[in-house]
Amino acid sequence: MQAENVSKPLFDELRAKSPLISVGILTADLMSLGSELKLMERAGVRLLHVDVTDGCFCPMMTVGPVFVKAMKTSLLKDVHLLIDEPLNKLESYIAAGADMITVQVESCRHIHRVLQALGEMTNANNSNRGILRGVALNPGTPLEVIAPLMDELEMVFLLAVNPGWSGQKFIPSTRLRLEQLRQMIRDTGRDILVGVDGGVTRDNIADVARMEADIIVTGSAVFDGKAPLENAKFMISTVSDAAKTSQTTSVKQQQGKL
Repeated sequence: MQAENVSKPLFDELRAKSPLISVGILTADLMSLGSELKLMERAGVRLLHVDVTDGCFCPMMTVGPVFVKAMKTSLLKDVHLLIDEPLNKLESYIAAGADMITVQVESCRHIHRVLQALGEMTNANNSNRGILRGVALNPGTPLEVIAPLMDELEMVFLLAVNPGWSGQKFIPSTRLRLEQLRQMIRDTGRDILVGVDGGVTRDNIADVARMEADIIVTGSAVFDGKAPLENAKFMISTVSDAAKTSQTTSVKQQQGKL
């Protein structure tokens, strides 16, 4: 029997619309944040990704709940906490309007309790929407560590780069890890969104989409300082087209086995 997902309305929306891109807003022109957000809305983006780093979990410091609250938009706020010991900091991000919160599975001893706490919180934007809970895994973290967490998850993200260092390329072994992760999820009988984060560019987003990720995080490929509206539209259409091609190929392969 499949376990029921928490935050069903929001989960169902994302499942129905997947694959989706989640646009990393920190690579935008933050002095023109309002205008940049409007461009993303016009492009048809649904998710805005915010990387919160504390300089401890990884070697970089970015933003906090004040920035998340300052994002005045109808788009969903996809907050990724790359911070040590997130448990006592969750409420401030919920109050700031986070719709989705992903924590690093390596960030504390009591990650199960972190997810439980998130499941008890109320979405500040819409109390009926719920909060989607996710974990992210660094490239060197074994997938098996999330097995005891499956009943407390709606999302799992695989990082395709090591967080905190710029200029990295998409790690090729992420493809196999995604396949293994999807099989793990199928074995549980649950429906969990799978995402990939890091190293996604205009040149490789079609390949990433064909890996059948539900959510693909991309930032600098959209906000390259030139044409964010056109870039976002390109990324959305490319993901959609690649996913359709992948589904058609999969159907033909299944038919060939009959």
